[in-house]
Amino acid sequence: MVAEAVRAEEVGVDIFNIGEHHRDDYAIPAPDVVLAAIAARTQRIRLSSAVTVLSSDDPVRVVERFATVNALSNGRAELMVGRGSFTESFPLYGYNLADYEDLFNEKLSLLTELLARNGQPVSWKGGPHTQALNAVTLYPPLEHGPLPTWVAVGGSPESVVRAAHYKLPLMLAIIGSPTARFVPFTDLYRRAWEQFGNDVAAEVGYHSYGYVARTDEEAVADFFDYYVETNSRIGRERGWRPPSREAYLYEVKNGALAVGSPETVARKIATGMRELGATRYDLKVSYGSQPHEQNLSSIELFGTEVIPRVKELLAGE
Repeated sequence: MVAEAVRAEEVGVDIFNIGEHHRDDYAIPAPDVVLAAIAARTQRIRLSSAVTVLSSDDPVRVVERFATVNALSNGRAELMVGRGSFTESFPLYGYNLADYEDLFNEKLSLLTELLARNGQPVSWKGGPHTQALNAVTLYPPLEHGPLPTWVAVGGSPESVVRAAHYKLPLMLAIIGSPTARFVPFTDLYRRAWEQFGNDVAAEVGYHSYGYVARTDEEAVADFFDYYVETNSRIGRERGWRPPSREAYLYEVKNGALAVGSPETVARKIATGMRELGATRYDLKVSYGSQPHEQNLSSIELFGTEVIPRVKELLAGE
């Protein structure tokens, strides 16, 4: 993972994100620790979680950890928080899944208060899921300005409105379906953003799985087994059917899945950004047991060919 981040910086990628998972088919339970290692090996690339599962974490500790990564990286840290699409962290850290919604609401409220009071004492009444704070100052302070913080959502209207309420940029995690299906959520976010009286422009990004190879045929063939392997396992856990080759090819052609040659992937990303009015796109690399060498190759093509082409396609818009 560290080597992939180093390669991403070398080829011109703007930001590298690491997810938090607590299961054997994902590598990282502590994104901030790995981001700190990457900070020591890089100079320019921004470093973010994707996501920090805030519901089963402590907002005070989250701010302390990411302020530390920010100091180590000379101001390159970002934070992306979410409720989590996997739930292993809840019993692992002693949280009840029955409190799933309330945990995130209360902890996001505390997190935004802590971030807003950077370097200043914070008092917090506390509640069922957060501790009381009495004029507490957190260290280290954020010496490079506010910590950029995004809220990632899977497509629930309540989550979209919540992000607007806390004046945080929205990251849509698109696992399947065409990007156009998510336009109602970005429209809702912007309406809520205005209704909450925010005086700056709303910021939207989106994420999708993908793999870039020299040709469409090579990319589609290389990615298929890992796509089926991962989705079949998750499907067994959640009651989904295993994906067929026809379903996979449909997602490649019509969905947000960014699999193909640099030109194909660039055009798909540009189309999605236009549809959603997005200013940021995150490509999910490393799917299942996909080999490290393939990930490095995909990252290199993404940085050297896809990103410049997307910018060219969107120029003047």
